[in-house]
Amino acid sequence: MKYWALLVAFLYCLIIVVLTWPVIIIAFWPNVQAADLVGIFSAEAWPYWLFVAVPGLCQVALLTIPVGIAEHRPIARRSLILPIVVAGFMMGGLVIGAMFSLEEFVSKGATLHYREALIVGGLTWILWTVIFYRLSRNEAPGDLISRLCRYLLGGSILELLIAVPTHIVARSRDYCCAGFMTFIGITLGISVMLFSYGPGVFFLFADRWARLYQHRRPDDESASG
Repeated sequence: MKYWALLVAFLYCLIIVVLTWPVIIIAFWPNVQAADLVGIFSAEAWPYWLFVAVPGLCQVALLTIPVGIAEHRPIARRSLILPIVVAGFMMGGLVIGAMFSLEEFVSKGATLHYREALIVGGLTWILWTVIFYRLSRNEAPGDLISRLCRYLLGGSILELLIAVPTHIVARSRDYCCAGFMTFIGITLGISVMLFSYGPGVFFLFADRWARLYQHRRPDDESASG
């Protein structure tokens, strides 16, 4: 089951990479250049690869509980802390994306206040981690993961409802790097939305594997007999 979890995390990162060019072209057409698209995947573009790697590692952390459930292992309460912290981290990312989008919409420019956004995002991370931890006291591990994913999906939809309209407005304005901050909001919203589907995809793989294993097991036993 651990290999299936790693496969889900790999597919998640692969989808982000595959969607990179289409999302950029849609967001910045016709100003985007072919050289810019190729340069995104270069070795010097380490922030991009860091953006892909961090959510991928978070996906692995979130799937630790589904792996235990699929293997029918007892889930200790302390093992819920890591998925809870990861879910809170993703909520903080959504708030940062919404802040960037609203800032560009209001300021009518591309002034990026990283420090303020990171502070608010960090506080949001802590707040949602506490909220999710309190929820875990009265939830079974499987139900908790499902609830975390529902919150993340709902939060990503709400964030995209902010980021997409503000990006359309920003792209209609005439200034340097128009739509860059709202584009960050869109990418964060899409990433968290895909992230929230990870456990569901894993359980589909696990269920399919279990059915195939059950069909093959009698044949294996008869052959060994």
